[in-house]
Amino acid sequence: MTVRNPSSSARYQALLQLLRTADTLWNASRAFFARWDLGPSQFNVLNLLGDQPDGLSQVELGHWLITHRSNVTGLVDRLEKRGLVKRTDAATDRRAYRVVLTETGRGLLDEILPEFYTLSEEVWNPLSAARAKEVAAALASLAANVERLATRSDLLTHPKTSKKTP
Repeated sequence: MTVRNPSSSARYQALLQLLRTADTLWNASRAFFARWDLGPSQFNVLNLLGDQPDGLSQVELGHWLITHRSNVTGLVDRLEKRGLVKRTDAATDRRAYRVVLTETGRGLLDEILPEFYTLSEEVWNPLSAARAKEVAAALASLAANVERLATRSDLLTHPKTSKKTP
């Protein structure tokens, strides 16, 4: 379906609003976590590890994080330097290690989570719990569609431009 004026399309406007909302949420979360000298991605690492007493590998962290996998090593390095996480040898693979939350990291996470949960509820206040669930399902569907589109070969190649020389 070709839209003559994309800026008037409801779907285009929704996409722009989604991007604006994501940017606003990211910036607000940066300000929120700054009180603990953390960034949102660092919090995401701590939060993921909070439910994993045996830790996670960096590959697993990269899979679950809301950040690009190439950032995992730097995130873990910074958190380890602060004593919030530690690397331990993986029992099944001598070449790999697990990242686990330290007691200090657990304490910090336990301090942050109540405020984070309260603020998360406030973010959704304009919507009922049922509507928030619908939005989450719609966003998951959009994410799956974007992942599918990202693998299309016609979108991965750039058309060759020919420049004529005078």
